[in-house]
Amino acid sequence: MIFVYYFAAALLIFLSYKSLRGGIDYLNYFKRELAKPPSQFTPFATVIAPCKGLDEGLAENLKALLDQDYPAYEVIFVVDEENDPAVAVIEAVSHENSKLVIADKAINSSQKVENLREAVIHAEPRSDVFVFVDSDARPSPNWLRSLTAPLAEESVGASTGYRWFISKTPSLASELRSSWNASIASALGANPASNFCWGGSMAIRRAIFGELNIRGQWAGTLSDDFAVTRAMKAAGKKISFVPQALTPSIENCSIGELFEFTNRQMKITRVYAPKLWVLSFVGSGLFNLVMSASLIILFLFPLSTLPWAAAMITLVSVTVLSVAKAWLRLAAVKLVMPGHSAHLDRQMLSQLTLWAFTPAMFFFNSAAALASRSIKWRGTRYEMVSPRETRPIGRR
Repeated sequence: MIFVYYFAAALLIFLSYKSLRGGIDYLNYFKRELAKPPSQFTPFATVIAPCKGLDEGLAENLKALLDQDYPAYEVIFVVDEENDPAVAVIEAVSHENSKLVIADKAINSSQKVENLREAVIHAEPRSDVFVFVDSDARPSPNWLRSLTAPLAEESVGASTGYRWFISKTPSLASELRSSWNASIASALGANPASNFCWGGSMAIRRAIFGELNIRGQWAGTLSDDFAVTRAMKAAGKKISFVPQALTPSIENCSIGELFEFTNRQMKITRVYAPKLWVLSFVGSGLFNLVMSASLIILFLFPLSTLPWAAAMITLVSVTVLSVAKAWLRLAAVKLVMPGHSAHLDRQMLSQLTLWAFTPAMFFFNSAAALASRSIKWRGTRYEMVSPRETRPIGRR
């Protein structure tokens, strides 16, 4: 049995080393992208922001969309009912280049997808680019220019950013969510073949949107971004990750909200990307088993034995490599979020420590995804029957 431990420990150290190399590449990619001059590719764009309820800081988030350093664009806010609390905020911040659209209630898809399917119909005819953003994101002034820039290359089907959670008043739940999410954020990078689309900060040329029938591919789905990712890869289109489109989500969360969010992400992953879900299940399981076994060995075996030495080497190696990866990731994020440097500095301790607990969360989330395909999202419960069939089963 001890030889099984040696093999598993060596594998975990190797994977931790590979992760560190990925962190170095991540930081270098950010530096290269930031060194490029501002893009002059600025076609008329339609920014679509589905809204539901009152996100924390909603007014500031929506104002950020309307104050982009971009020559000509429109913003379409879309809700599913006229009396949604978000409507009053939308009306308060709106001006001449924005409009409000009311979508029908979803029947066989998520409400967000139904909102997006309705909103694209209302885009101005002259619009060449569709841009999608979540209402809890607060993009920087150059977000839109940066996100559309890769679309100048015809082989690029979509460009994407990702979220980074920041809490105004840090709590264990909020910082755990940020650390959990950070590991996914750093999976994006220079390699378009391994990138994926994130619907909270994503741009697609209108012509490609129509060519790939994205609106039709959304029918019956819960996840807009997984559907787009699948369509792009099937068509052989590149997905470009834009560091400047990494957007802060500034909000706090409770322990209940933490697990509702993380379980939902992994349940969606199991339905739409089962291989990725299996990798998460196996990878987090390996980490938890090896690190737990290492601690047990330190207590059970004498100091001078080979098992004790192997356990100590494993714990120290994985810790050093993982802390270094977390530091590199945070250093990269600080480059593209200078306006939030104080918040990011405050996250240093949590990012350099809570990585040790997120694998246990990923394992729990993966197990929860095995047990159920039901999720709660923005007050509605959905049953994901398949990637093409979603059933809303309860609304608040």
